[in-house]
Amino acid sequence: MRIRFTKMQGAGNDFVVLDETRGLLGLTVADYRFLADRHFGIGADQILSVRAAPSPDVDFEYVIHNADGGEVEQCGNGSRCFVHFVREQGLTQKNTVRVKVHSGVITLHELPDAQVKVDMGEPVLDLPRIPFNPAHASAVNEQALLWRLALGDQHADVAIVSMGNPHAVMTVKDSDSAPVLTQGPLIEHHLAFPSRVNAGFMQVVSPWQIKLRVFERGAGETLACGTGACAAVVAGIRQGVLDSKVEVQTRGGVLTIEWQGDGHPVFMTGPATTVFTGEMEITR
Repeated sequence: MRIRFTKMQGAGNDFVVLDETRGLLGLTVADYRFLADRHFGIGADQILSVRAAPSPDVDFEYVIHNADGGEVEQCGNGSRCFVHFVREQGLTQKNTVRVKVHSGVITLHELPDAQVKVDMGEPVLDLPRIPFNPAHASAVNEQALLWRLALGDQHADVAIVSMGNPHAVMTVKDSDSAPVLTQGPLIEHHLAFPSRVNAGFMQVVSPWQIKLRVFERGAGETLACGTGACAAVVAGIRQGVLDSKVEVQTRGGVLTIEWQGDGHPVFMTGPATTVFTGEMEITR
C-alpha cells in the first residue's frame, strides 16, 4: 500500500501527518511503528491521523499513535502541527478550529506570526482520572499533588497532572544533567501509573521561565513535549514557584504556557512547521 504523508515538527517534536479525511487507511500497530522508525521508515515521535468530523460541533478529529504503535490521548505539539496542516492542505479556511481527540475536544488558533495558540482545556488533578494509584507511592504534599516514588534504591518526588494524558513532573537543579534516560523509563513504567506516564524534569530558572526535558511514554526523550510543558507549569504554579504565564525552554524550542489556576483552561503557544511531503510504500 502506498501512502502520502507530510513530515512536520513543533519545537523539534516531529510527526508524520496522514490525511484520512476521505477514508481510513486501516493501518496496524506494526505500520505505525514502521512509519516512525528513523532507519527503515520516515522517522517521527508520533503519527497524527487527520480525520473527518464525527459530529457537527467539531471541525475535525485526529488520532495520535506513539512511535511504539500505541494510541495515546493527547499531544500538544502535534495539535499545533495539526491546525497548520489542515489550513496548508486547504481542508479548512478557518483560523480557529475545534478538534476531537481521544481525551475530549480542543480549540486551536493559528496566529499571523506562524505561531499556534491552543486551548488545552483544564488540567485533570483527580487521581483516579489521571490515572494514578497512590497505593504504590507515598504522599509528600497532597494539596500540590506531590508524591514520592520508589525507584529501586533511589526515589523521586513528582507532581501528578494530566493534560488529557498523564504526567509526572520532577523538579531538578539542572535539566542538562538530570537523570532523564535512567529514571525516565522507571517512572514511565512505575506501578503507580496503570496507563504508564510521561516523565518531566523541570528546572525553575525564574517565576516566569523554566527549562524542561520529557521522557515520553512509548517514544523516549523527545526534543519537546507540549502537554509536558503544560503539566510542568501547572505543577509549578500549584507549588507556588511559577507565575501564571511561563516561558518553557525545551531542547527543540520555546513554548509559552498560561494558566490562571483551578477552574481555568491551560493555553499553549508555540511554532508548527512543515518539513517535507512525500509518498511511501508500506509492505506487509
